[in-house]
Amino acid sequence: MSPENTYVIVGGGLAAGKAAEALREHGHSGRLIVIGDEREQPYIRPPLSKGYLLGKEERDSIFVHPADWYAEHDVELRLGTSARAIDARAQQVELDNGDRVSYAKLLLATGSSPRRLSIPGADLDNVLYLRRVGDSERLKSAFVEGAKIVVIGGGWIGLETAAAARMAGAEVTVLEHSELPLLKVLGHEAAEVFAGLHTDHGVVLRPNAQVESLTGTQGRVDGVRLADGTHLAADAVVVGIGITPNVQLAQEAGLDVRNGIVTDEHLRTSVAEIYAAGDVANAYHPLLGRHLRVEHWANALHQPRTAALSMLGKDAVYDRLPYFYTDQYDLGMEYTGYTEPGGYDRVVFRGEPAERRFIAFWMSGNRVLAGMSVNIWDVIDPIRSLITSGADVDDTLLADPDVPLDRIG
Repeated sequence: MSPENTYVIVGGGLAAGKAAEALREHGHSGRLIVIGDEREQPYIRPPLSKGYLLGKEERDSIFVHPADWYAEHDVELRLGTSARAIDARAQQVELDNGDRVSYAKLLLATGSSPRRLSIPGADLDNVLYLRRVGDSERLKSAFVEGAKIVVIGGGWIGLETAAAARMAGAEVTVLEHSELPLLKVLGHEAAEVFAGLHTDHGVVLRPNAQVESLTGTQGRVDGVRLADGTHLAADAVVVGIGITPNVQLAQEAGLDVRNGIVTDEHLRTSVAEIYAAGDVANAYHPLLGRHLRVEHWANALHQPRTAALSMLGKDAVYDRLPYFYTDQYDLGMEYTGYTEPGGYDRVVFRGEPAERRFIAFWMSGNRVLAGMSVNIWDVIDPIRSLITSGADVDDTLLADPDVPLDRIG
């Protein structure tokens, strides 16, 4: 198979689907192949823990494109097929059936996989993870009136699945290894908002929990045993303890891999003609001056355009600020920017966190590093402008709801 003008995308998620779209839109007229190990055409993952899991969205709504889009745009889908190896010197991808696909340019959009529990009982039936559409459907089946659901992990996936389970009438306990859910991500002040939200909706939060084992009857999970001897009954256990980038293919091919596939701001990897995008890419961010791997939908949505332009030899830089959102019960939230634990001085609030209608700003000196809006809409763009401008900002103005955000800085 001639590599001349053949572009190959390995991955079956949002990044793969949007990359195929961007390549066609920006002028690639040659052969275009998408290799995905799932049998589903490329789909979007956030609905799996939000609208689709809640039964508010139909299955067709999760797909990046309508089924006939790929044929109409002459995109070859090789679904249910794993890429086994990359021969960077020969510019070929070896598939699990032994076929070798030659490429002129290769995009790795291999995503990530849930971290697995490694404790006794972890392999019992009804120990559930959430990454793929089938996982969401299994959760939906488990979340029924009166079911006892134990969620291990108080991150975004843990809390969103907890909310879905409660809304279905299940009894829910969330086990969090630190003092508060989302503490590492949001800091104490904002994390308390989400803890209160779930408590008010009847979720039992168990902080500083250490899970010792899962117990079962006839091969099916029936409970969770904690290190303090507590045994929690469970009809299903949901595990949300983070994800790991799928880097094995890249690592074995000799690419630079450190917390993901390392790229420059153009999403080029350390090996010629190979690019990376989405969850798996640890990309240099020119505005933040550091490499950053972001495990959220917005990167998978927007990075493919930069990758596609770079693959086509055009000058493109990925410098969008990280962005994510969540919907839980009656709370909707958007967040943009970047902070890490210990990387900010204080959090300034506009509005009352207790009312769950506010904007929070993470500050370093007089600069805004990140902002989060809760049940307030159409403010992310001015928040983003405050961050990217790097301007000195007065806390009093930030906190004053009568001062428009676009008049600050």
